[in-house]
Amino acid sequence: MRKASLSRNTNETKITVAINLDGTGHSDIQTGVGFFDHMLDQLARHSLIDLDIKAVGDLHIDDHHTVEDCGIALGQALAAALGDKRGIRRYGSFHLAMDDALIRCALDLSARPFLVWNMPFPTARIGSFDTELVREFFQALATHGGITLHVDMIHGINSHHIAEAGFKAVARALREAVEPDPRRTDAIPSTKGSL
Repeated sequence: MRKASLSRNTNETKITVAINLDGTGHSDIQTGVGFFDHMLDQLARHSLIDLDIKAVGDLHIDDHHTVEDCGIALGQALAAALGDKRGIRRYGSFHLAMDDALIRCALDLSARPFLVWNMPFPTARIGSFDTELVREFFQALATHGGITLHVDMIHGINSHHIAEAGFKAVARALREAVEPDPRRTDAIPSTKGSL
């Protein structure tokens, strides 16, 4: 049962997350931040992880708390759904091309959170969405999901394409990492015996 559900309630946001690692990429995303909803839908669709995320945040201030707290809650749900990580591949990597953008992602579900971020956006906003929040989301996801996450832009001139390719590249790498390894179905993928 590689599923998890949780709620995160603070003075700034109220968030519920349900995740199914063995899904089909179905999503029901409602954060109140249109561009972010679109990115989370891409994350679900290309990872084949079912995501149900509902967020009510202090959007009258800005989108920051909502985006960051969704990353926190999703990271926690991912870690819960993975359990002891027995039988997974653990590592994933992907190069994703989208028009002018080429993004490389490599990740390790190591329980040692670390983010290496080389994604310079040419504009400060995509519509009304602050491009700095893309990094904030992935920082929160990596920290609370226990992920070593490297995301690098190799090419890119359009901020929308760069952001979307980034989400898709992480999704495809995550898909690979959470998949069961048919050659080691009952093994913890670490020489230490735990992750």
